[in-house]
Amino acid sequence: MTSAPPTRILVVDDEPSITDAVGTALRYEGFDVRSESTGRGALAAAESFHPDLIVLDIMLPDLDGLEVTRRLRNDGLRTPVLFLTARDATEDKVSGLTVGGDDYVTKPFSLAEVVARVRAVLRRTAPATDEGGLLRVEDIVMDEESREVWRNGTPVHLTATEFNLLRYLMLNPRRVLSKSQILDHVWQYDFDGDANVVETYISYLRKKLDRLGPPIIQTVRLVGYSLRLASA
Repeated sequence: MTSAPPTRILVVDDEPSITDAVGTALRYEGFDVRSESTGRGALAAAESFHPDLIVLDIMLPDLDGLEVTRRLRNDGLRTPVLFLTARDATEDKVSGLTVGGDDYVTKPFSLAEVVARVRAVLRRTAPATDEGGLLRVEDIVMDEESREVWRNGTPVHLTATEFNLLRYLMLNPRRVLSKSQILDHVWQYDFDGDANVVETYISYLRKKLDRLGPPIIQTVRLVGYSLRLASA
């Protein structure tokens, strides 16, 4: 029986010491790793190497990591992105998530943390392998195998993290889910109590879903969120 090819990781940073260290740690874990030092190099490698995940520094000498991610998404590439950033302000982290990033690690970081974050992002963005088929809640339909979503028959284009967040809500319709529960089941990694990422992604989902029907993600004050129509 032929074994599956190793998961491909693209590491992008203009500091050779970082690409060498991160690349070595990921190769030790069994990943197939390629390194680039510029934003344009990252875009070219995304097309030729077809990575399963990109570890991407925000501060690059030509195109910054946010612009690289923006161009990837505009080209229809949904490859998960884990940002490396020396910035620690909340607005910078949110900016990375806004353009389609899936997670971030703030410098200085431990190699163990990077590996853990990579594995967590890969887990939550992996295609469904069971026979779950279609999920339906009200006028929303999700195909877990093709990772497609429709509302009122209109396709809803979601990032990998948005898809997994909506999936968790759809698996628990009308149930009120706390931010902690959502972090545990969707991000599968300890965010050290920072639940702002949940609010950010709930906002993204609402914008995309509410264009096609009545508001369906309800906020239960001081408790969490529930997938249901307001009158339900």
